[in-house]
Amino acid sequence: MLPVLLDLKFVKIYTFGVFLVLAFFWASFVFWKNIHLTSYKEDEMFDGLFIVTGASLFFGRLVYVVLNFKAFGFDILKFILINGYPGLSLYGCILGGFTSLYLFLRAKKIPWGALVDYVIGPVFLALAFGKLGAFLSGTEVGTKTKMLLSVKYIGFDGFRHLTSLYESLLFVFGFYLAQKMVFEIRKEKYPQGFAFSFFLWYFALVYFVFDKLKVNHLYFLGVSFNKSVSSVFLLTFTIYFLFYFRILILGKLGALTSSFKSYGQKTIKTIHRSAKKKDGGGQEENSPPYRGA
Repeated sequence: MLPVLLDLKFVKIYTFGVFLVLAFFWASFVFWKNIHLTSYKEDEMFDGLFIVTGASLFFGRLVYVVLNFKAFGFDILKFILINGYPGLSLYGCILGGFTSLYLFLRAKKIPWGALVDYVIGPVFLALAFGKLGAFLSGTEVGTKTKMLLSVKYIGFDGFRHLTSLYESLLFVFGFYLAQKMVFEIRKEKYPQGFAFSFFLWYFALVYFVFDKLKVNHLYFLGVSFNKSVSSVFLLTFTIYFLFYFRILILGKLGALTSSFKSYGQKTIKTIHRSAKKKDGGGQEENSPPYRGA
């Protein structure tokens, strides 16, 4: 692991910080490409991007400090000096970011569903870069494992899961799906805001699955904060998707039931035919031989 990418004596360039910059750059680029698909003004949208990014980082930091209040207290310097006292709540970033985006769009009188789907791909990409940076810098440590795919973190004993790397790869896949989904929404195959719902469901699924493979947790009332929030989002949006795709699901179940029914009927008919053939052959064998007069 490489916490410090470059040490220039008078200043240190941290690996995680570099990847955060890369996350913002590439996410901004994809957002710019997505905005070209709409009729909205670029300068206005990028004003919103900077506002939302600032709000996201602020609330992510705020949630982390609140959940670790014993370590921070009311010390403002500890809140500001993130290099000396690192830590962000990703759920805080997401909730703060999307809340500020909603308020920004409302102030500009832009419908929420008309723009939010174009933001999801860039968010997934930013998460992928952030998680890759967390893996390379060793800021997120996995639990011990005997698996072949493992890594040794500085200051921790034994080999551990590559949790952040797994999450990064899954977020890259989420980015691919979200970008494809934008074009499907534009064709009106899915309703506006569908990619946003998918993002919350997918992110909650990834965080719920990998929560047990992480060492450092944020706790709220004695339970894992990330796991608790993920459970709520996962349950909520699973019900939503089941309701939305209910006709398709019922149709598939109906077709499956029909195929099983027809297969069963064919099997029964085959068995009856085989039984009749055997009965017929048995009667011929057991009948007395013919004797002429």
